[in-house]
Amino acid sequence: MAYTQADLDRIQKAIAKGELEVQYHDRKVRYRSIAELREAQTEVVRALDSQTPRSRIVRLRHVGKGVR
Repeated sequence: MAYTQADLDRIQKAIAKGELEVQYHDRKVRYRSIAELREAQTEVVRALDSQTPRSRIVRLRHVGKGVR
């Protein structure tokens, strides 16, 4: 399942309020505990991290003679 930032925001809001029920689009999910909600938060964060492309650092070094 592809998660969105909005999904993460909903989970974080539920944790902050101490609620166990989260609305996703057309369905509601009721978690058994805050610990289970935090596990869902971790899963969504990992999924979002894997969706973002990693930047590449390329270091160039000039070792030849300059123009005289």
